[in-house]
Amino acid sequence: MINWRIIAKIIGQLLFLEAALMVLCFSINYYYDEDAGLAFIISIIVTIVGANLLAIIGHRSTNSMTRRDSFLVVSLVWVIFSIFGSLPFLLSGYLTNPADAFFETMSGFSTTGASLIDDVERLPHALLFWRSLTQWIGGLGIVFFTIAVIPSLVGGTVKVFSAEATGPMRMKMHPRLSTQGRWIWGIYFTLTVICAICFFLEGMSGFDCVNYAMTVTATGGFATHNSSTGFFHNPAIDYTAILFMFLCGTSFTLLYLAIFKGKIRNFFRNSEFRLYTLIILIATLFICFFLMRGNHYRLEDAIRSSLFQVVSFITTTGVFNDDAGQWPHITWVVLSLCMILGGCSGSTAGGIKCVRGVMLFQVMRNEIKRLLHPNAVLPVRVNGNNVPYTSQITLLAFLGMYVMLCFFTYFVMILQGIDSTNSITIALSCASNVGPTLGLEIGPTMSWNILPDDIKWLLSLLMLMGRLEIMSVVALFTRSFWSDR
Repeated sequence: MINWRIIAKIIGQLLFLEAALMVLCFSINYYYDEDAGLAFIISIIVTIVGANLLAIIGHRSTNSMTRRDSFLVVSLVWVIFSIFGSLPFLLSGYLTNPADAFFETMSGFSTTGASLIDDVERLPHALLFWRSLTQWIGGLGIVFFTIAVIPSLVGGTVKVFSAEATGPMRMKMHPRLSTQGRWIWGIYFTLTVICAICFFLEGMSGFDCVNYAMTVTATGGFATHNSSTGFFHNPAIDYTAILFMFLCGTSFTLLYLAIFKGKIRNFFRNSEFRLYTLIILIATLFICFFLMRGNHYRLEDAIRSSLFQVVSFITTTGVFNDDAGQWPHITWVVLSLCMILGGCSGSTAGGIKCVRGVMLFQVMRNEIKRLLHPNAVLPVRVNGNNVPYTSQITLLAFLGMYVMLCFFTYFVMILQGIDSTNSITIALSCASNVGPTLGLEIGPTMSWNILPDDIKWLLSLLMLMGRLEIMSVVALFTRSFWSDR
């Protein structure tokens, strides 16, 4: 049976955390003396009331969880966080439609970065900071943040971590998960601080540098200006963003081993990291050639723009310094492949993850060899470790589910009268948690507010499924999940 009491207890405690984050945003509103203060006060009160009600329900819970409980609690946390997180948008009046507010908040927590707000520069500072903060918390995971900060809260933390972590294979760097969580969040926080300092030294205001640092390291992409980082017209800012997007699209375990253990060679021995960097290099050179030939870019501009967009798409960050919607259509294909593949497992990036690409290439290679040598034993190895046959089946099931969800969303959007290019790129963008698309109506520099409300709800679900890697959410819709047997 589902242990509803422990689920209520965990969600209740996490809502107290969300209320605390709202208090931080209220203090920013107080500092700037803007009009979102009352909205945040009411949101804080409502969130605390909800947290107390759930804490009462879970007061006498046993501190044990099954695998089903972990999948359910993680999915519910992201949905409930988005519901309460949408209150500041609704109560302030800057978004009046519940579908819009929920979409914007889910886009934040899932680090997708798709926005329904045409003019973000009209938002008060507190709401801008709230958007960025949702992405920063969602970057490594809401529950994972709690494991790092309050390890005693969740019984069976390994199960919960497995339900929320990204990628099919995870390296352990410490026997205790709570200690590992603190190290990873320490690296994440340090990268954010260094990124903010670099942006500040390169000319950003104090408020802008903190916001852009949070959304870049979270590979989320929300911006405080309508033209994203292109607002600054500063090559130094572009290259800094490229560096930190690249680092945060890399496995944080590899970063830990390189920084604290001095194992820098692990980067170059890691097959996933090698594929990640190789694709960035090839895609950048390919797009650079077409920008210089077709759009008459200068060499430096072509390199910077192409590298920026490739890294932004493969890490699923979604910030932009140029309008890729105006580029030759052949470059859209390359950027679409980048957004589908995504970054490394154990990073803040979305997509299907490069490690699955490594596994898939080896499976295909082995099948070709098996045609010539039917009796050959051909293992699949990633970084010297054999991948079990069950994991290979899981890989194919995941890819099949990913394709089916994207085509289902594409089909529904076509029925709603949305053009084909926008429909497929929007579906891929949400499933991979990228944000920008490459259509003519909803391009990288445009908002998503022209979409019908039912499509916004569907895309919100797709963003959640993309962030939690599909299978753990799909399992909730099966009869066997709710069966007592």
